Amino acid sequence: MINAKELWTRRFSEHMKETSRYLKYIFNGHIAFAMLFFISALAYYYQQWLLDLPENFPTAVITGFAFGLFASYSPVRTLLKEPDLVFLLPAEFQLNDYFKRCLYYSFIVQLYVVFLIAAALGPLYFATFPELGTEYYLMMIGVVLIIKGWNMLSNWWMLKERNPRIRWTDQIVKAVLNVVIFYFLSKGEWVFASIVTVLLVVVVLYTYTLARQKAGLAWDLLVEKDQQRMRTFYRIANMFTNVPHLKNTVKKRHTLVRALVSQIPYRQDRTYTYLFRITFTRSSDYLGMYFRLVIIGGLAIWFVPNVWVKIAFAILFLYLSAFQMMTLWNHHRTIVWLDLYPVRQEWKQQALLQWLRQLMLFQTFLFGLLFLLQWNPLGLAIVWAGGSLFSFAFINAYVKPRLS
Repeated sequence: MINAKELWTRRFSEHMKETSRYLKYIFNGHIAFAMLFFISALAYYYQQWLLDLPENFPTAVITGFAFGLFASYSPVRTLLKEPDLVFLLPAEFQLNDYFKRCLYYSFIVQLYVVFLIAAALGPLYFATFPELGTEYYLMMIGVVLIIKGWNMLSNWWMLKERNPRIRWTDQIVKAVLNVVIFYFLSKGEWVFASIVTVLLVVVVLYTYTLARQKAGLAWDLLVEKDQQRMRTFYRIANMFTNVPHLKNTVKKRHTLVRALVSQIPYRQDRTYTYLFRITFTRSSDYLGMYFRLVIIGGLAIWFVPNVWVKIAFAILFLYLSAFQMMTLWNHHRTIVWLDLYPVRQEWKQQALLQWLRQLMLFQTFLFGLLFLLQWNPLGLAIVWAGGSLFSFAFINAYVKPRLS
């Protein structure tokens, strides 16, 4: 006889120990300071933008999509592992209490995102619909929590369905209905929102009917979903620290690889130059993170009106990009045959420093182009000069002493 409560307590304890181990690296002092600056600046200019908000701004559409899509995305964390396919599957009927606790945990742990979205959209909503008031907005947040609970139950029932097409269709239909519900709610149109809510209830009940016809849970699907979410978490954590058991994926990207390595001479002292470049290009982590930071930084520079804040954002995202790319140094640490290379250790250090410097200078050039497109010669000169100086100073004063 399996004690479901004891099993859940043990699994939950292991899960919290594993995640907290990496969270302390993710939210370190550097990232916390950068995020504080980024959020503070955005909040200030968000408030300034609201003062001149256009009358026909589609606030209801934005609110509907934000609340509706998040209510639709309601995954269930089961904390199951691969051996459970053998040892726990025969005892599925004894684990009802375990899976109930999984649902409770999954719902509670996602609440903070609801409140973050509500806090972000609140000023915009009050500026657009001042007549509805705070109480109405709080009521709408309560509706979000109720509908999110329905969606989570429905998603749990659909995990008995093995056909991915049926699961995707169910998810899309519910997402559309959720968006429409909150679109009407945000405009204060209760009648239309109630009609669409009835349709959502019908879909949820239909999902429950389908689940009742299935013999049991699709355990392999539950394990796959849970492992997929943990891999996502590990990939994020790997940007800040080493995650030894992360399974990295590799993409070919032949054209980009050829463009980056075609000019590298065939010499011993350029071995790591070649290796770091193809690692950056073909790994699933570095290239995507680099361009995401470039795009986010570029958007901040483009939309922020104050030139000095634009420059501060440019320097901030240069720092974030270099800080994340530093993990290239330890990317191949578990590959023993690299120690057999007849190359010097200082060549490895020089190769990484040179590559990081080139990435930062290229990012500086792109940020400068944004100032050029907005015809801001002062900002262009300061970003190109200041960004270049910061790149050299950061590489030599911060990165180099930490490579060993």
